[in-house]
Amino acid sequence: MKSRRVGPPDGGFGWVVVASAFFVMGLTGAVLKNFSHFFLEIQSHFGVMTSTTSWVSSTTIAMFHIGAPAASALTLQFSQRAVIIVGGLLCTLGMLLASLDLSLPWLYLTMGVLEGTGISFSWIPAISMVNHYFSRWRPIAYAIASSGECVFAIVFSPLFKWLIEMYSWQGTLLIIGGLQFNLCVCGALMRPLEANWGASQKTSKEGAEENAAALPSKKKAVFQCCLLKKPELLLYILFAIFAAAGFFTPTLYLVPFANSLGIDKYWPAFILSVMAVADLAGRLFCGWLANMRFLRNLQLLPTVTTLLGVVLLLLPIGHNYWSILVFASLYGFLFGCMVAIHVTSIVDIVSLEGFDSGLGLFMLFRSIGGFIGPPAGGWLVDQTNDYSAAFYLSGFCLITSAVFVVLVDFLVQRRKSAELSGQQTINQRGDGETGKVKGHTVTQEF
Repeated sequence: MKSRRVGPPDGGFGWVVVASAFFVMGLTGAVLKNFSHFFLEIQSHFGVMTSTTSWVSSTTIAMFHIGAPAASALTLQFSQRAVIIVGGLLCTLGMLLASLDLSLPWLYLTMGVLEGTGISFSWIPAISMVNHYFSRWRPIAYAIASSGECVFAIVFSPLFKWLIEMYSWQGTLLIIGGLQFNLCVCGALMRPLEANWGASQKTSKEGAEENAAALPSKKKAVFQCCLLKKPELLLYILFAIFAAAGFFTPTLYLVPFANSLGIDKYWPAFILSVMAVADLAGRLFCGWLANMRFLRNLQLLPTVTTLLGVVLLLLPIGHNYWSILVFASLYGFLFGCMVAIHVTSIVDIVSLEGFDSGLGLFMLFRSIGGFIGPPAGGWLVDQTNDYSAAFYLSGFCLITSAVFVVLVDFLVQRRKSAELSGQQTINQRGDGETGKVKGHTVTQEF
């Protein structure tokens, strides 16, 4: 008996996976976004320069990306559930140890290495799970899941500010570690797709072949480094490097920039909250737009990336609270649009079968930009004594990155055209061999 074809459910338990990924994004990405609240506190506590302090968050960002291939490989070897639970334990341990406040290098190790690796081990499998559970509704499902980062950022921004005032930055790190322990609960909800959909499969040979075509088995699930031979992926990696150098820097320096203009108390935190709301709107809007298929993802991505770079170039001209709030809102909206599609676009480049490996490689090389961007911005701030320099650098990097996406889209469309032409040629040859003429079959006699 022929078995039922296994494929992305596009619903059902997939929405539980989306909800779990929503919390994973919030407990990882939102925490990382609000590291700027600790920036001035740590700098003042240790009495070091801006560029030296920025290595804390820079190390976290770098480990978040460097750990991606390991997270992808472990996901293929074991399961998303197991890797997310390990990631939750690493995040909790990193923040608990960081709260001991032993030294600045100690923060590099704990808030940087342990926290960054834990975020990677939680974030990568959660994104992988959502992409494997959905096909038709993949853009909107990913947009909803990633919006957890925005929703939590809205709450975390004033919460972290209040916690720092009440319990110091060390005590706040301890509390954050307790919150991130809930990542283990999120991981437990990530039911592997094979267990959910593969149980009803028959043992026939035909069914086994069909199942293998739909979902990679444990034997087939190997990390594919050979994807680096694809020029489209290499260009997309260049986009990732420049983009990461650009979009990680503004959130780190926005609060210090506002403080340098005399805006104090809770107002900078409120700017981050408004930016998070705009980010949420951007993700949901762009997820819906991508799902409607009005434009290809690789057409939409360079457009929003270029606009994001222009906004960052203009942001420093604001010298009062309301102008900064407007530019921060535009930044948040366009940032959300970019985030909603830049990961799912990997499927368009390497297909779903290569997504886990492609995502790992994408994140690995993106670490170069994430690692260099914040310290480079900090160095420019130290040299010019002006936070505007960091925003100019970010804007330039983002506009440059958009050029690579345009080239990727050109190569992908050319490849699809070549494949379509090849398929048509094969069909024409097949029609000739079977005697098909104008849609009718002619019986050949011998």
